[in-house]
Amino acid sequence: MSVRTPDRFNEDAATYAVKGSDAPDLNTGVAAIRNVVQTLPVRPGVYRMQDARGDVLYVGKAKALKNRVANYTQVSRLSKRLQRMVGQTRSMTVVTTNSEAEALLLEAQLIKRYRPPYNVLLRDDKSFPFILIRADHDYPRVQLHRGARRAKGDYFGPFAGAGQVRKTLNALQKLFLLRSCTDGFFNTRDRPCLLYQIKRCSAPCVDRISAPDYAELVADSKRFLEGKSTEVQAKLGAQMQDAAEKMDFELAAVLRDRLKALTFIQGTQAINAEGVGDADVFAMAEKEGQIGIQAFFIRGGQNWGHRAFFPAHVADVPEDEVFSQFLMQFYEEVPPARNVLVDRDLAEAELLAEAMSERAGYKVALSVPQRSARRRLIEQAKRNAIEALDRRLAESTTQARLLREVAELFGLSDSPNRIEVYDNSHIQGTNALGAMIVAGPEGYRKGQYRKFNIKRAETAPGDDFAMMREVLTRRFKRAQDEDPDRDRGDWPDLVLVDGGRGQLGVAMEVLEELGIEDVTVVGIAKGPHHGRDGREVFHMMDGRDFQLPVNSPVLFYLQRLRDEVHRFAIGAHREKRAKAMGASPLDEVPGIGPARKKALLMHFGTAKAVRGASLEDLQKAPGVSKGTAQQVYDFYHAR
Repeated sequence: MSVRTPDRFNEDAATYAVKGSDAPDLNTGVAAIRNVVQTLPVRPGVYRMQDARGDVLYVGKAKALKNRVANYTQVSRLSKRLQRMVGQTRSMTVVTTNSEAEALLLEAQLIKRYRPPYNVLLRDDKSFPFILIRADHDYPRVQLHRGARRAKGDYFGPFAGAGQVRKTLNALQKLFLLRSCTDGFFNTRDRPCLLYQIKRCSAPCVDRISAPDYAELVADSKRFLEGKSTEVQAKLGAQMQDAAEKMDFELAAVLRDRLKALTFIQGTQAINAEGVGDADVFAMAEKEGQIGIQAFFIRGGQNWGHRAFFPAHVADVPEDEVFSQFLMQFYEEVPPARNVLVDRDLAEAELLAEAMSERAGYKVALSVPQRSARRRLIEQAKRNAIEALDRRLAESTTQARLLREVAELFGLSDSPNRIEVYDNSHIQGTNALGAMIVAGPEGYRKGQYRKFNIKRAETAPGDDFAMMREVLTRRFKRAQDEDPDRDRGDWPDLVLVDGGRGQLGVAMEVLEELGIEDVTVVGIAKGPHHGRDGREVFHMMDGRDFQLPVNSPVLFYLQRLRDEVHRFAIGAHREKRAKAMGASPLDEVPGIGPARKKALLMHFGTAKAVRGASLEDLQKAPGVSKGTAQQVYDFYHAR
């Protein structure tokens, strides 16, 4: 069977399958793999191992596909982890590539897409922020940017987090007085805003600075972000001296303040990266079967932040392989620095550098520094990696103890691996939605949070019980359809519903109607003093109600879960309400996009006037064709 491959890889993909039992069986898995090996070429490519349902178990790359895949048939040489994987394998999909570097790139892309259970996974897949100096305006704006880089301008990053970006943006405003306002705000100003008054903006919106002078500030800011801060410092010093000699003391004072701000920023760098240039620094630590990787981001000799990562699925995986997999998945979205510094020799270092260079479009060097400032950076990253892993293990121990106490409190057979918490949010029944958050041993699983728009006709507006019924019915009906065997880890061990005996009764009725008898549900409600004393009441399925001591760590943990679902539900409701406020009745008309909707509203004034207009009047609206006018008229009148 032929399947479609990613656009950047033009080779054909083929899927091979063998019939057999769905249950894990080593002999059947080996037979499936041998069936594939017979047809494989001796050339580079990527293979995906799949179970009986077609779910991807593992993604691997190979310099010679036939030789690499054949290794999986030598069961006695495989680790227990790989033997389990082979036992579940029932089919394979193979994609050939032009080179091993291409195979490495495709492997990282497919791992990110499928997140297979037998691959090392980079759990922290949040997008990294950049600083963007736009180039689509006479007076460029400086701003924080995430996501696809479609806007025209210069991007500087990645930064470790939004906090580091805001700190740098604050410095840019003090040093270079660049505007940060939107174009709409800029175009409507007739006098300077507060930022001008506190010397954070040069007020180009009201011509307090000329276009050439502003362009010079933009150029200086770019040099600063490129690490040429000494040039900027020398220029500011010369300008201050010149202003003082001309007895322009007001300008000299402004330049002095800017120079002091630059000196302060240079003195507050937590990491001394002078002379390093552009580099990404990585060091790895291992303890008690867990791995932590510390990353430093250095651009132009400036520290742009650091972050610790804790890859998943690392048990029984060689550290060298974990590190290589991490680097390729990390650089799937983030552009690499020209120098990538690591704390150990990697077997595939040359291949990794070749693949990263191909993706980036420029040469990337991967090396292990042995001396000078770069070596000191590696040693500092190593210390940070060890400390971050120690903190992680301490937090995990605390979390594990809390989960054991939760299991004991609610009568669970084991510590819960997945806790789901539900809440509703609405204002007098409008813009109603339900929310679900997920927590487990590693903390909140924000990628698995879900919003449920209340849409069933039988759910009366403002009926909290009916809303809870709809949310839980949809969630568990889907779980039954998509994961009837409960082997994907998507079924909860514990369900918490925000509310009292009524909400708990609704949850129990839903589970009974669906034939689900082994999921524990608990209602968590504010106590008799409405939670002012921190004494929530827990309602159990067997009819018991109880409270916990106000200093109980388990109570604090359960309150945090309840507060988190509140936060998520209220935030989702506000977002939905804001979207509804900007909606128009014209949105319901098929084929009417934003431009035509705007043209109609500008011509008629209101949506009501559009609805009552004749066909002839609709045709007179600027930018509205006869066909569009007929479409609008028919929508409102041909019913």
